[in-house]
Amino acid sequence: MPFARPQYLVETDWLAKHLDDPNVRVLECTVYLHPDASQASGFRVESGPRQVGGRPHPGRGVRVSPGRVSDKSSTLRFTMPPAAQFAEALGRAGVGDSVQVVLYDRNVNMWAARIWWMLRAFGYDNAAVLNGGWKKWTLEQRPIAKDDGKRPARKFVAKPRPELIADREAVLNGVGDRATCLLNALTPEQHAGTGGVSYGRPGRIAGSTNVAARDLVDPATHAYLPSEVLRDKFASAGALHSGKVITYCGAGIAASSDAFVLALLGKDDVAVYDASLSEWGRDPSLPMEQD
Repeated sequence: MPFARPQYLVETDWLAKHLDDPNVRVLECTVYLHPDASQASGFRVESGPRQVGGRPHPGRGVRVSPGRVSDKSSTLRFTMPPAAQFAEALGRAGVGDSVQVVLYDRNVNMWAARIWWMLRAFGYDNAAVLNGGWKKWTLEQRPIAKDDGKRPARKFVAKPRPELIADREAVLNGVGDRATCLLNALTPEQHAGTGGVSYGRPGRIAGSTNVAARDLVDPATHAYLPSEVLRDKFASAGALHSGKVITYCGAGIAASSDAFVLALLGKDDVAVYDASLSEWGRDPSLPMEQD
């Protein structure tokens, strides 16, 4: 069964044939999270790809990581920036009208999905995630470039879609609402409150269900699982037939991955709780539960 929105996903063979197309812009979105007890978030952030040596990229892709385009004034990591900040950063990276953007990362597509969601939230629809990202690309021994990936700047015009981003009040209104599916994209252990990084308080937003972002891909290739398998996962969680879906995680990254796959499946009325548990888990007045 094909995806309902196949234009949101690009295969490696397609990209290999379009590496020299001036209207295709490849962006690397990798971020590494290192456990660090000295940080309030429990981890230290590093933009890729320093850990793998040099700056190798398929298609001479330049880096545009979520950490580099997050709100500089926020006390929380990775939150959506003002429209002007995002437009300036993406325009500087060579993204503008008529450009086909291809996004990839080195960690199960979550960071690529985050930039894809940000682009969509700012009104840009001509973007797709590279299926399998860096993992599948290198397994297939595709061409690797080691230049800086720079191209001429373009004008990016942001057209915000605020309905794609949920705040604390929207989530609170969804707690106990049968028409709303609150969907946690963290691991099952984090959802249960029994393991992994917690964000202020262990566990989940009260009444939420779970589809872990890491379970959306083949662990060997990082390619997305077949559409029918993904559809079953989200249907079992109650996400496909709810009137409204709000995804969340620790800081809005894995949540964007769930939202991206739901969009692939044709579920267009999804919002990402941008602050996620980084905000919710630290406010004792907001309801959480654990197993």
